[in-house]
Amino acid sequence: MIDRPHILIVDDDERIRGLLSKFLVRSGFFVTTSRDAGHARRILTGLDFDLAVVDVMMPGEDGISLCRWLTGTRDLPALLLTAKGETSDRIAGLEAGADDYLPKPFEPKELLLRMNAILRRMPSPLPEGAKPRSLTLGPFRYDVNRGELWRGETPVRLTATEAALMRVFAADPGEVIARARLIEDLGRAGPDGEGAQDRAVDVQITRLRRKIEPDPKVPRYLQTVRGAGYMLTPD
Repeated sequence: MIDRPHILIVDDDERIRGLLSKFLVRSGFFVTTSRDAGHARRILTGLDFDLAVVDVMMPGEDGISLCRWLTGTRDLPALLLTAKGETSDRIAGLEAGADDYLPKPFEPKELLLRMNAILRRMPSPLPEGAKPRSLTLGPFRYDVNRGELWRGETPVRLTATEAALMRVFAADPGEVIARARLIEDLGRAGPDGEGAQDRAVDVQITRLRRKIEPDPKVPRYLQTVRGAGYMLTPD
């Protein structure tokens, strides 16, 4: 994990911004705060961050829209804070590219645990002297050591969760990986119930397929093994 990550907090509630900032600074992070999506976009023109913590319900542009922009164009992992407890709302956040979500009210220590889990899932630098190992998925090449996906000479952006999925599958290509293991490895085990956790994993699998499959509806490389889980089958 990055030694001292720089976190962007986006929330229209000044009190929450202040409390989170103090807590995260004491926990060893650099922190920059923003009052809304427009302000966050301006900050991002001059600063780089390792993770964004974004409130969903904000005036003007909401957190879902900002999250889609952050993860889609800025290569920035995001954790959503949502007052909405419905599973469908959380799934919408994951589909927008969020790496995780946390319903309000929450304990700051739980936020810290979830943030650290996302940061740990980010690709690590290749150790000096290590030889690259790659898997071929049609026009794509997955560098196992670096945790990077390439199409020719062009890198393909993976969210922290997608990168974590690829690492799990690439460690055992051709082997079935059970949903229960994916839930545990992705750190999604929690109070939402087994069905909600399974659905969250399915959403991440669907997003990953959109990036590596010629036809995501008929997957060639990331296959579903009915009743058992998923399996990566490289060329």
